[in-house]
Amino acid sequence: MKNDNDWKQRLGVVYSTNPDYKYQTTAKVEEESLPPEKQRLMVTIDRRQRAGKQVTLVKGFVGGNDDLSSLAKVLKTKCGVGGTAKDGEITIQGDLRDKIVALLVSMGYNAKRGN
Repeated sequence: MKNDNDWKQRLGVVYSTNPDYKYQTTAKVEEESLPPEKQRLMVTIDRRQRAGKQVTLVKGFVGGNDDLSSLAKVLKTKCGVGGTAKDGEITIQGDLRDKIVALLVSMGYNAKRGN
């Protein structure tokens, strides 16, 4: 049951004198995921702002957050390391570029190794 008077969603809305006015929010449309063979993923390494630790980044994923997080979970499980998926990017702990590229290619993704 949704509260009709949820003031946090209406911050910044100007007052209306119309008694029949119903405030409606627009639902965010999530981007549809491309099939794996049409994805162009770049696997790179990053050391910046991580206290000298190396992380492997998978960039270029086109799709929803659910598909991104499920792909990240598969990669983390197969590599046996931790990581995260946010902002259209998968972060895997450690320098595992070759292993991740091989996994992505075996899963049908078009993946290339960067730097």
